Amino acid sequence: MSYHFSKTVTGSWDEARERVTEALKKEGFGILTEINMQATLKNKLGVDLRPYVILGACNPNFAYEALKAEPYIGTMLPCNVIMQETGEGNIEISAIDPVASMMAIENEQLTGVASEVRSKLQRAIESL
Repeated sequence: MSYHFSKTVTGSWDEARERVTEALKKEGFGILTEINMQATLKNKLGVDLRPYVILGACNPNFAYEALKAEPYIGTMLPCNVIMQETGEGNIEISAIDPVASMMAIENEQLTGVASEVRSKLQRAIESL
């Protein structure tokens, strides 16, 4: 089982970022955090990395259901979505598969929530 699903899009970085945000929004997710790995690694280590951003996406309803099912699940939230440049004009968008990431936790109620979140994230990525 893969731990993520991806789609490559073409266009500018800003256009792709807007498309990702809108696709996630249609599925009930908002972006809580954004980590610019390219800038962070340049500042901290002096290394060059292709454009690479980690977006922390959250669907409040499902986050609440997950917290009710498993009190420490916050250690695995929010759902990460990454954008990375893979070539000139190509940007790969990838999302965590919440079912794969929750396999370590034996909780049937949580598995159900993860399955619903997976469907929403897959629809968002496929719609790009």
